[in-house]
Amino acid sequence: MSSRDKKAEEIIEETMQGIFDDLNRSKSMNEMDDSNDIPQKKSPNKKTPQREGARRRPSDHKKTSDKGTPGDRSASSRQGDPRRKASAKEVSSREASKEDIPHKKKPRKRHPDHADLSSGRNVSGTGRQKGPKDALDRPGKKRQRESEDPENTKGNKDKEEFDDFDDRKEDKMGKRGRRKKRDKNKSKKAQKIALITVGSIAGVLLVTYIGLAMYFNQHFMFFTEINGTDCSMKSVDQVEEEMKKKVSDYKLTLKESGGGTETIAGSDISIKYVPGEKLKKLAEEQNGFLWPKSLWEHPKIETEIGVQYDEAALGEVIAGLDCMNPEGKTPSVDAHPEFQEGQFQVAPEVVGTQINAEVFQTKVAEAINGFKPTLDLSQAGCYALPRFVSDSPEVKAAADTMNSYLGANITYDFNPNTEVVDSAVISQWVKIDGEMNVTFDEEAVRGYVQSLAEKYNTKGVPRQFTTAAGNVVTVEGGGFGWRIDQDAEFAALLANIQNAETVTREPNYSSRGISHGDSDVGSTYAEVDLTNQRMYFIKDGQIVLQSDCVTGNPNKGHATPQGMYSLAWKQKNRTLRGEKQPDGTYEYETPVAFWMPFNGGIGFHDATWQSAFGGRRYQTHGSHGCVNLPYSIAQQLYDLMYDGVPVVCHY
Repeated sequence: MSSRDKKAEEIIEETMQGIFDDLNRSKSMNEMDDSNDIPQKKSPNKKTPQREGARRRPSDHKKTSDKGTPGDRSASSRQGDPRRKASAKEVSSREASKEDIPHKKKPRKRHPDHADLSSGRNVSGTGRQKGPKDALDRPGKKRQRESEDPENTKGNKDKEEFDDFDDRKEDKMGKRGRRKKRDKNKSKKAQKIALITVGSIAGVLLVTYIGLAMYFNQHFMFFTEINGTDCSMKSVDQVEEEMKKKVSDYKLTLKESGGGTETIAGSDISIKYVPGEKLKKLAEEQNGFLWPKSLWEHPKIETEIGVQYDEAALGEVIAGLDCMNPEGKTPSVDAHPEFQEGQFQVAPEVVGTQINAEVFQTKVAEAINGFKPTLDLSQAGCYALPRFVSDSPEVKAAADTMNSYLGANITYDFNPNTEVVDSAVISQWVKIDGEMNVTFDEEAVRGYVQSLAEKYNTKGVPRQFTTAAGNVVTVEGGGFGWRIDQDAEFAALLANIQNAETVTREPNYSSRGISHGDSDVGSTYAEVDLTNQRMYFIKDGQIVLQSDCVTGNPNKGHATPQGMYSLAWKQKNRTLRGEKQPDGTYEYETPVAFWMPFNGGIGFHDATWQSAFGGRRYQTHGSHGCVNLPYSIAQQLYDLMYDGVPVVCHY
């Protein structure tokens, strides 16, 4: 058992012994008071006043006849005198008289304090006391004459029985009153004893309280710990002595998050204890009169103790610790919004195993200065902690903003197909930066727009085409077809999301086709078969105009290029000119009646100078790239064509 426990046990033992002594003294006083309550038997020689109102029984008088002698009457009168002592003859006479009067009930014993009504005098021998009832029973000598009258014998018997009942009733009432008085006295005594007991206990407690208050002015209170060392009920000198004993074997145990431990031995850093005023000041700062609080508060004091050590040696020890090795350590992760079950929820932070070197060195120094036996790296915050935790307002605000973006829904119309951007898609694009600012993964958004372009763009893309002759050919090149303006669509898509819009629309196009699906030219278009030198105009899927033609001369480098185009515009009576020469003239100047360009300077027009069309004439008399038509055909085509109508040139 420690010295602190022995002292506490002695204090408790002294307190309880004082309480037991007070209780024993109170018990002795109670027994003395109870002995005084027992009624004492009165001496027969002591004069006791006769109970007021007691009656003499008529049978107590000696029976005499009306013709008795004067001597007998005088004797009778003397016999009725309660103040004289009865002779033996008179006593025997009275007993004989009692036997003549039969009683149904045996007379009960009377208390010494009660008067003997059968003899008409007090048992103690004192003279008969007249009470109020005697005054009523004896208005003169009427009662005496009635008792001497033999005719009144029966009445006297009835009267005697009535008086006996009355006496018993008075006896019962008297006992009840005395019992009530005795109970009242006992109650007062019990209250007195209780007050004495409570006062005694309070006195003992007060003395104990003040004594311990004075004791703790120089000692540390119950359950006091200083830097993890038990200092309960110890003086400053005792604590310092204990510190000196421990310093030689001191070591600091480092508790790591994974359950591992490492130690820093005091001998490795040349640690030693240096007494100071810190412990004394801590003891003086205690309020001794508040010592009861220490019983449940268990004071735990963290402070620096007077120790010295080699700081350079400590730095070398720290550098060699395994926990300082970055290999195999995981970084901490901030709390952040995470898409779960259709919405962004806050995912909790994760504390890694990488050490914050600056914090770690500070906490180790504090532990050694405080002479602490252990340092929990997690509790001390020695690990590189996350910047944002689950309760951070920045994290919650970011989650709210990201969830608002999920309310957007964009449906792209690629008739007959559609593409939908909903919360599942948007959740992959929304992200946060290091400051919890909500941003978009622009690369991912642009990648999505690009995927739409790759899927639905047709301009400049080789595609299959079914000719008027029923053949399927591959057509490459040309300026006609679908092309999404990816930059414009990227900006429009972000705006839709940020505004949480629900829309159905086409993407932004830089070039448009007629329809989506197998063919983007639709059902109305002009077709030029460069191989067979034929021209067709298909309207609503039907050939409404066809003719032989002459296209560009490939042998002179003027071959008409294949591809899909659209009519730019049309004009009547225009002069077609070639490239301008250095002398200011043009390579050629040819007037035409109907001009319908579809690929820059290449278009449909009438060619009245051609003597024939079709066949292989284009190889010898071909144009500079235009499609030459007979005048009448050119005129009809002019009426059928309109701005934007597709033109397909193929081999």
